[in-house]
Amino acid sequence: MSAVAVAVFVVAYALIASDRIDKTVVALAGAAVVVTLPVINSADIFYSHRTGIDWDVIFLLLGMMVIVSVLRQTGVFEYVAIWSAKRAKGSPLRIMILLALVMAVGSALLDNVTTVLLIAPVTLLVCDRLAINAAPFLIAEVFASNIGGAATLVGDPPNIIIASRAGLTFNDFLLHMAPIVLIVMVVFVALLPRLFAGSFDVDAQRVADVMSLDEGGGHPRPRIAGEMRRGAGTGVRRIRRPSGAARGAVARGPAGCRASWS
Repeated sequence: MSAVAVAVFVVAYALIASDRIDKTVVALAGAAVVVTLPVINSADIFYSHRTGIDWDVIFLLLGMMVIVSVLRQTGVFEYVAIWSAKRAKGSPLRIMILLALVMAVGSALLDNVTTVLLIAPVTLLVCDRLAINAAPFLIAEVFASNIGGAATLVGDPPNIIIASRAGLTFNDFLLHMAPIVLIVMVVFVALLPRLFAGSFDVDAQRVADVMSLDEGGGHPRPRIAGEMRRGAGTGVRRIRRPSGAARGAVARGPAGCRASWS
């Protein structure tokens, strides 16, 4: 049966590497084959502490996904990234350092892969405004994400698995890993100018374009011309008569809507 398990693993890995079939489908199909044959019984899968599913990890990841999904809707990641670029005064090196620090902190608090996916689009926008190659910035952010994600239990899925198996609490993991991560991050930031030398030349006009970016990520909502108030108990919306409109004039809108000025 162990040979069957190895064969299923190799086939599933090959299919995932080929990228021809969705990874989730391949993983579930492989699991179904292993259970059906049966290479492993359901008790070992769902209830065994040694070989079974680690439900603590599953539900922690689920909770993190919910939190990230909510934060994503607020635009906080885009805000912080653009704010960092403007705080750097448009200097490419300072932008790289600040975005790397933002990425490291974000990856320590949330899942690192998700943090990269949320901040990378803003990085591309900033680099496009500066007319510089975005690859060094993205590479630096990926490095920073991996470094920062190692600091906490929730920063990376392997951290959760290791802590769960070793019986470590969040504070235990933080106490042992955070000092090392801090040292590595300082060294990494110090090496950035050398690692990506020649990637920081930019035109002054391009810097002005970056400084003009809006952290809010959008335009102010258009104001409605005229004050609307609901008629008492009638459900009819009354609109203040615009200046210059004659009394009794009728304005027609879409779908047969009408408004009369009184």
